[in-house]
Amino acid sequence: MRPSWKKRITIALGIILALIVACLVWGFFIEPNRLVVREQTIQIDKWPKELSGLRIAVIADVHAGSPFIKEAKLQKIVSETNQAKPDLIVLLGDFVTTDRFYKQRIAPEVTAGILKDLSAPLGVYAVLGNHDWWFQGERVRSAFEQNGIRVLENDVGEIKWRNSTFWLAGLADLWTRTQRIQETLDKVPDGSTIVAITHNPDIFPRLPRNVQILLAGHTHGGQVNFPIIGSPIEPSDFGQRYAAGHVFEDGHHLFVTTGIGTSILPARFRIPPEIVLLTIRSQ
Repeated sequence: MRPSWKKRITIALGIILALIVACLVWGFFIEPNRLVVREQTIQIDKWPKELSGLRIAVIADVHAGSPFIKEAKLQKIVSETNQAKPDLIVLLGDFVTTDRFYKQRIAPEVTAGILKDLSAPLGVYAVLGNHDWWFQGERVRSAFEQNGIRVLENDVGEIKWRNSTFWLAGLADLWTRTQRIQETLDKVPDGSTIVAITHNPDIFPRLPRNVQILLAGHTHGGQVNFPIIGSPIEPSDFGQRYAAGHVFEDGHHLFVTTGIGTSILPARFRIPPEIVLLTIRSQ
């Protein structure tokens, strides 16, 4: 006998309920605890051939002390990054969490003491994010610099590689600090190759075209991404425009990593925590 409509509806509702429970378990307990190393290649016009193939490990939004981000996870971040053997490592802010309901916070001195073991021949550089400044920005900065990680707060660093040179420009966090974009870039000699790093990608439209690429974090990719509708919440004035990944606008490039930790909602759905190994090539 064919099942009655009542039985069919009961079965359908049971399947829907099971799917909802599975998604909740995945989003709150499984995906936030993952860590993937994602490779991305970007080709840039006028990128010097001598610098083609530069490999940058991009790490952001660790939020140490948030769920699933304890000392063991920090050590795993170090291990996975070093195993990828990048030429340069950049840390794009929000090393701490200031969400009040996350009670097991990790001091920035502990986080920096673990991340100091990150290793790359061209060095490890950092900028600070809004959570770092909401916590104690100068304390976070001091913790990292005392552990050998240079923090670029509206400052630049010259990096020599393969008998060539490029400049790393660290721009301050948009939400919490004074923006000195042009003043910072004026420290770089004219005609130089520039890789800019910052926490919040919303400064991208304000950058001059002589900045070949900006690397940023902050958005977490929305943390939750539903099929078709995308991420319902983005901490950006541009919505999903700069939510994640590679963007090309006005003749230059932006890359936004979805980061590792969580903020406010301790969940990730279809946005796994990531370390990005970014390779930049000339055209």
